[in-house]
Amino acid sequence: MGCAASVYVVPWKSKKKQSIPEVVIFVPSLKIPLQSDLKRPLKGLVPKDLAERLQSLRNQIVLVADDTDGSAVTELRRALEEYLSFLSGLTNKEFGVEGLIEFKWKTLQDERQELSVANSWFELLSMIHMMALLTLAEADSLMIPKDYGSGIRVVSSDCKREAVDLLLKASGYLEFCVRDVLVRIPQDIKNRLPMDMQGGVLEAISIQALGQGTEIQLGLAVECQKATLSVKRRLACEQLSYYGQAFQSLSGAYDNDHGNGKKHLWFIKWKFLEAKAAAYYYHGLILDKGTEPSCHISAVCCFLAAEELLVESKKACLTFCLANPVTRAPPLWGVMKHLHQKIPEVASRKSQMYGYLLEQEKVLQQLPDLPEFQLSLTPEDYQLPEIDSAWDSETWETEEHTLKEHLKDLEEDNEI
Repeated sequence: MGCAASVYVVPWKSKKKQSIPEVVIFVPSLKIPLQSDLKRPLKGLVPKDLAERLQSLRNQIVLVADDTDGSAVTELRRALEEYLSFLSGLTNKEFGVEGLIEFKWKTLQDERQELSVANSWFELLSMIHMMALLTLAEADSLMIPKDYGSGIRVVSSDCKREAVDLLLKASGYLEFCVRDVLVRIPQDIKNRLPMDMQGGVLEAISIQALGQGTEIQLGLAVECQKATLSVKRRLACEQLSYYGQAFQSLSGAYDNDHGNGKKHLWFIKWKFLEAKAAAYYYHGLILDKGTEPSCHISAVCCFLAAEELLVESKKACLTFCLANPVTRAPPLWGVMKHLHQKIPEVASRKSQMYGYLLEQEKVLQQLPDLPEFQLSLTPEDYQLPEIDSAWDSETWETEEHTLKEHLKDLEEDNEI
């Protein structure tokens, strides 16, 4: 399947292909850096070679991101990690350069959305946010077969496990953004940030990534003959909890008129309803193993609820796909392919089998509560790379500027 390829087909790349992209893992609009002058504001404050290195590394990210629309994931990740080791120095108050550089960014899907902010923590937030979205896009690519002309969708178990690892990594990037970066940005600058970079949205995407990782794990459990019903129910309930938390984080974060926010909300609603259907189905199978009539009645209630939730999830999926920017859902895969076949069948069969009990014990026809479990997946811990040794100010040599150089600088400033 080419899981180790260095260049991936990512959702935002579709604007040049005139086709509607398929979405397995939701990836918000990618933001990429624009050319910004780092050297001039740093002149005389840091060594010339350090300023040039910062400029060169950022320019490399700008060029690769712009040329490939973010599809060169491996190359961009390498450049981002190297740049971050230098960028960390700009956030150090000791050097007094935190607010000197005007960092420029744009949204790839809507190039009219440009943002320019003179704050090094904003630049750090944007770069790590970019790493997170690239990682989500890489996971999405692994879950979309490169060739299934036969109509059969096959994603290898290795690719699924790798996708889970990438989702945990992306979740860790976003958690770091909320916990360690966003809190250092002044409130007036935070108010200017795009909505999809606000704390509630970043937190929602981080949790949502854990939910999608759990969904993939549940699919692997369904394929494994040794996985018990208890394991499957637990994974379904955990998945439901993640999506519930993500919805809570997201619901108050977007304005009502924010188009991308509506699409994001519908994605979470769709996945939440699917997870709830799965949880009730597996809970019903376990209850049905009881010997008391009440167990069978509760089980049937679970199966009927799961069937109704499945219908609602299809509607939510359609609404998500039609919301701008238009996308398409993948053909049924993993656990949901299995459940779309089993839930209606089991609900019908068990309703007929225990119909007489339902008639006799109408008082007991209450939907049972789902069990709660401690959540298994957590974000992969992310730490910034060590600050490059070039920032060791004790090794800096003081640069002396002649009067001619100062006059030249003034002339260049007046030309801008």
